[in-house]
Amino acid sequence: MTTQKLFKRRVRERMGKTGESYTAARRHAMPGRERRESARTGPLDLSSAYELASERKVLEATGHGWEYWLDELDRWGATRRTHAATANHLISEHAVPGWYAQAITNGYERVRGLRIKHQQADGFTVYASKTVAVPVAVLFDAFVDDAQRVRWLTDGAMTLRSAQPGKVARFDWNGGPTRVMVTFDPKGPAKTTASVAHERLPDAETAEVAKALWRARVSALKSHLEASPTA
Repeated sequence: MTTQKLFKRRVRERMGKTGESYTAARRHAMPGRERRESARTGPLDLSSAYELASERKVLEATGHGWEYWLDELDRWGATRRTHAATANHLISEHAVPGWYAQAITNGYERVRGLRIKHQQADGFTVYASKTVAVPVAVLFDAFVDDAQRVRWLTDGAMTLRSAQPGKVARFDWNGGPTRVMVTFDPKGPAKTTASVAHERLPDAETAEVAKALWRARVSALKSHLEASPTA
């Protein structure tokens, strides 16, 4: 079988696993150097960057949108730098807030073909969030209290590692190597957003499954708490 036919077969196998379009699957199936060159010279696709932070939020936080930061990092030579060096450059030279420095760096690496979807330095990370009409203390307890958590989390087990009440909680997931971090953002006396990050996932396919599951889990949590007489 020729090299081209083998490549097309890899693309179609990836499409079957991930549900991606042929173009997206082809980009990820390319050898690393070819993928990076295609990302630099091909049409600008910001969809993967928008998954990390919207144009509006990046503009509000930094004064510039995604295209500005991609061009700026290109000029600086970010394709030849480490992730940490790029994030530190944004913080020290452009006064970008820490969270957005990480989001812009991740988005840049994904758009330029240096990092595939959900990929981080220590594996793959997926995110899910939900705003629930309860005080922050109630939402926090729904995660950290074992008896409350089993009422809505029915397809997995989390073991608490550390917590700052009302702010953040970290867990081991199913006794394995992956971790879950939940941050809490009060939106008022009776409304709170919980943001879940499931970290250290082994590959892109596992990450896609985990993302879909967490979207369902936080929806179940919202329904559970808002239906409760104490909500």
